[in-house]
Amino acid sequence: MEKTLIRIHPVSDPEAVYFLQVSWEKDVSSGFGIILTDGERAWTGTVSEAEISREAADMEMNREKYVEELKKALILGEESAGKYNFTVSVDEENAQCHFSYERNLRDGSFRLGSLKLQKVPCPADVVRELIGYCLDCLGGLQVKNEHLQKENERLFCDLSDVEKRLEKCVEAKEELEGDLYNRFVLVLNEKKMKIRNLQKLLNEAKESAVDTHCARDSIATTQMATEKENDYDGSTEEESENLIQSSLPSAPERRDSLLGSPDVIGTAPRRKRRQRTVNSAGTEAKIATYETEMLAKENLKCEQKKRMDLFTFHI
Repeated sequence: MEKTLIRIHPVSDPEAVYFLQVSWEKDVSSGFGIILTDGERAWTGTVSEAEISREAADMEMNREKYVEELKKALILGEESAGKYNFTVSVDEENAQCHFSYERNLRDGSFRLGSLKLQKVPCPADVVRELIGYCLDCLGGLQVKNEHLQKENERLFCDLSDVEKRLEKCVEAKEELEGDLYNRFVLVLNEKKMKIRNLQKLLNEAKESAVDTHCARDSIATTQMATEKENDYDGSTEEESENLIQSSLPSAPERRDSLLGSPDVIGTAPRRKRRQRTVNSAGTEAKIATYETEMLAKENLKCEQKKRMDLFTFHI
């Protein structure tokens, strides 16, 4: 059996103090018993399950909701918040006590229930029973309090251990982060060095390719100039020979002139050598001027190409 004990103040006499004990077997909805005492007198009574159903029907309230209101009024003791009122009316002649309980509302109140309690012949036994119940409750609360204190101490110890572990974990985490950061810096510096070396090699390769291309162009230009020079020398020699042959007289005329003229040293070969010397000197001067112009143009093209390659690489 379960029991509860609360303290109430009747509306008719707010200064008076009554102690109300409610007991039930399984649930309040199946019926409950009441003991009411002021310390000198005591009254007792019971409320059956049928009476609970009848009260709920009279108020047109759902039975479960009505039972919840009974628990709040008689067991939880919410009269201190002003939600419930109690009325105690003692009838000494009939040795009875009329006990009623109500729910306060904004505009008024409605009665939850009432019953007639019978006077107990020996109130001391009731008071003794209530004191024993209070002592049992107090002992149970002390045991529960001790258990909660031990549990609290254990939780504090666990909390202290967890805090120490957490501090160690934080330190280990900071050390790990520092180590990882140092390793990352080393790897990053190595990667940067490799990138710089690769860029340097790439620039050198590009410069070498440009130089090779310019050298090939220069060689090709020189070969072209040489071929043109050879062609120019051949054409010059042919022109000289043709000029010499056209200036010489025919064979009969030469023979007649030689026979009729006195003995003199011929001048034709000397003129030919002199003409070839003059023509060769002019040709070499022209070729040298042409080669100089071509080399200057090729060098200018190579320089412009280098600048364009370097500008493209930087972009």
